[in-house]
Amino acid sequence: MGDTTTLDVRGMTCPLPVLKANKALRAMAPGATLAVLATDPAAVKDFHAYAQETGHELLAWAEEDEGFRFVLRRRAEP
Repeated sequence: MGDTTTLDVRGMTCPLPVLKANKALRAMAPGATLAVLATDPAAVKDFHAYAQETGHELLAWAEEDEGFRFVLRRRAEP
């Protein structure tokens, strides 16, 4: 995946994980990837909806020992 930036939002609850990820993605180059570490169970639904609404690609997500890991790719500029 090349260089992936990691954003740790563990301990934060909805809507903060998605808001923080959105801010991080906006500062990244098109095509860049962002891994988000979260503990809020609502983040699973939130990140799926976020990807659909924004056009960023949810490449993967997994439940891990300490919560969840989401990998997003920033969309190309229109």
